[in-house]
Amino acid sequence: MTAHRSTAGTALLAGLCLFLGTVCAAQQEAPIANPPSTRQAAGPFDVQLAPQAPAAGESAVPGRMLLDKQFHGDLEATSKGQMLAATTSVQGSAGYVAMEQVTGSLHGRTGTFVLQHSGTMTRGTPSLTITVVPDSGTGQLEGLAGTMRIDIAPGGKHSYTFEYTLPATP
Repeated sequence: MTAHRSTAGTALLAGLCLFLGTVCAAQQEAPIANPPSTRQAAGPFDVQLAPQAPAAGESAVPGRMLLDKQFHGDLEATSKGQMLAATTSVQGSAGYVAMEQVTGSLHGRTGTFVLQHSGTMTRGTPSLTITVVPDSGTGQLEGLAGTMRIDIAPGGKHSYTFEYTLPATP
């Protein structure tokens, strides 16, 4: 009976893989009605971080902060978000994750979208990925996809470069 279940399970799995492969292949072959246009947005932004105390009885790791940003330039927007961060006993090693909802105008198109951050620092060497959460765009930003880079100049001035795609307007 075990061999029968194994064979039936394998057949089911193979059938599912074949079905999904066919569906994926069909989706890849479908023409795009309005191909997305690739753009770049850039400008400065201001950020305020508000550390949050851990709840009674909870550990201080990870630390939690509220984010409040004002984007300027090609992206005229505000954002609100939350960050979780942890440092280690090794100088210059840390990590953070964050989610923020952005509301405003991107090259004149209005709406909202969500950015997801994943950052690490390994003994002083930073690595940061910021991506638009798929299908989070609303209003005229529906279909938005992309990645953002943050630069911090001496003196603490922040700026962003946002590589993104949006479906062409009809």
